Amino acid sequence: MSDLQVSLLIIGAVVVGGVTAFNWFQQWRLRRRLENAFGEKHEDVLLREEAPAAAPARVEPQLDAGRVEPTFEPAASAAPSGDQDLAASLPPVPTFDPEIDYIVALDAAEPISAAGLAELHTKAAACGRRFRVVGYSFAAREWEEAARLSGGRYAHLKLALQLVNRTGPVDLGALTSFCAAAQECAERFSARASCADIEAALARARDLDAFCAEVDVAIGVNIVSSTGKLAGTRIRALAEAAGFKLEPQGVFHYQDENRETLFTLDNHEPAPFLPEQIKHLSTTGVTLLLDVPRVGDGYTALDRMITVGADLARGLGGTLVDDNKVPLSDASVRAIRQQLKAIYERMAARGLPPGSARALRLFS
Repeated sequence: MSDLQVSLLIIGAVVVGGVTAFNWFQQWRLRRRLENAFGEKHEDVLLREEAPAAAPARVEPQLDAGRVEPTFEPAASAAPSGDQDLAASLPPVPTFDPEIDYIVALDAAEPISAAGLAELHTKAAACGRRFRVVGYSFAAREWEEAARLSGGRYAHLKLALQLVNRTGPVDLGALTSFCAAAQECAERFSARASCADIEAALARARDLDAFCAEVDVAIGVNIVSSTGKLAGTRIRALAEAAGFKLEPQGVFHYQDENRETLFTLDNHEPAPFLPEQIKHLSTTGVTLLLDVPRVGDGYTALDRMITVGADLARGLGGTLVDDNKVPLSDASVRAIRQQLKAIYERMAARGLPPGSARALRLFS
C-alpha cells in the first residue's frame, strides 16, 4: 500500500470520527435541553420493554407557558370509588328535553353547595327564558332540583334553558349569556362546564318555532247579544253555574277533573272580567276559546264547549255564532273538527302530542 493510500485512509477515518462525535454532541445537548424544559428524562417508547399496564394515576395541574390545565377525578365524597368517566355514566335528566332545551353539564372535583349556585341562578334568570338547574344525588340515585336554598351538595349538575315558547325562539345573546354563566360558575369552583353547540341550538330553535307557529291555533265561538248589552253579573252567575272558574287575570276557565283548562270564556271587548269590576261591566258579547295545542282530547273538549256555549247563549238571551258572526251550524262544527284533526295529526307526527308535557311547555 502506497503512502498516498495510507494518508487517504487516515483522513477518512478522522472525518468519520469527527462527524460521529459531532452528532453525539448534538444529541447530548438536545437531551439536556429537553430535561431542563420538562424536569425529567423521558424514555424512548420505541425501545421500552412491554410491562403490565398500571392503574392510571391522578394527573395534577401542569404549568405550560403560563397556563394551568387541571385534570379532575371525582372526589370520594361526591361519588362511589372505582367509577371511570362517572359523569358520562350518569342517567339523563328525565325532564330535560334535548329537542326543546339547551343543556349544559357542569362537573366538579368537589361537591358544590346549592347556596354557592346563587349567582348562577341570578345570571340564568337574566336570560329571560325558563331555565332549570338540577344536581345528581348519589344518596337518592337520581337528579333533583338544585334550588338556591335546597341545602344539597352536588359534584355533577345539569342546566337547561328552554329554546322556544309563544314569545318566539331564543336568541344568540340569551344562549351566550347562559353558557357564560355556567362557565363562570365552573371557574369559581374549579369545575368543568360543557356547553352544547350554540349555532346548532339556534337552528333547532328557529325550526321548532316555525312549526309551532303553523299549529298554534285557537278555535273560538261567540255569544252575541240579540238586544243590546250583556250584564257582567249575569255572565258570571251563568258561567260559574256551568262550571267555569274566574281567574285573577279576568278570564273564566273551564277545567277537567285534573284541573287542566279545556277552554275559556272571555270578554269579546278589550276589558277583562276582573273580579272587582265585573259587577259594573256590560258587553256586546263573549268568546269561548279552545287552545288547540294545549288540549289533549280536543274533540271531546270541542263538543263540550259548543254545548256549554249553547246553554249560555240561551241563558243570556244571545246567539251562538262563529267568527264571521254567522250562527253556528252542524256544517260549521264539522269543518272545525276537520281543522282540529289536521292539526293533531301534524303535532303527533312531530312528536308533540297536544296536551302533552312538551306541548304545554312550548305553547306557554
